[in-house]
Amino acid sequence: MASTTTALVTGANKGLGRETVRRLAGLGWQVFLAARDTTRGMAAAAELVGDGLNVEFVPLDVTSDESVIAAAGTVKARAGRLDVLVNNAGIGGTNSAPADTPAFDLREVFEVNVFGPVRVTHAFLPLLRAAEHPRIVMVSSGMGSVATITDPSLSGLVPPTLAYPASKSALNMITTQYASALSNIKINAVDPGYTATDMTNNSGFQTVTEGTDAIVRLADIGPDGPTGGFFDRTGPVPW
Repeated sequence: MASTTTALVTGANKGLGRETVRRLAGLGWQVFLAARDTTRGMAAAAELVGDGLNVEFVPLDVTSDESVIAAAGTVKARAGRLDVLVNNAGIGGTNSAPADTPAFDLREVFEVNVFGPVRVTHAFLPLLRAAEHPRIVMVSSGMGSVATITDPSLSGLVPPTLAYPASKSALNMITTQYASALSNIKINAVDPGYTATDMTNNSGFQTVTEGTDAIVRLADIGPDGPTGGFFDRTGPVPW
């Protein structure tokens, strides 16, 4: 069984997820790199292991109950508990205008961005409860902040779409409700910011290291740290 801090990061074969794994493992933690694509996940984990980090690949498709349950079983067998869960897996969906967006487009994005974190959190709660100081980080987005999206000073910067912003708003509310109900677990949402990843076609002005600053900080908070909050790399952000 593990004697060091244990963490699992979903959607971690590339981008923010992979960088989060690298940085948490760099703290001396045992980190499970979870991803749907086995080939890419194993390759990413192997690279990090080659750098001397304690990283292990775990296949995990956040849209599959069977896959998530199997991943929880693997972590239980390897570590016996989970100190930190980072729900990072997400998709952007289409950029179609609201009037041109069918319900199916929302359903596909919600399956990953909303139902995925709920499915994973539910399955891993027994392992989190076995930890002395458990934390959950929900990787959200400023696009899910109603206050930010409706800020007149930002009007016109981002074309209106339905699926992605709505899914992140839902994830924000889910975060607050988990935090309210699970007082023994620190649960927070983070906005990575506009980061150069595949989701932004590498157009973001932040590096993946900058984009993971808030994730790593909230993953590493102490027992007196915040819960039920929404943060970016500079501090609290509006819901």
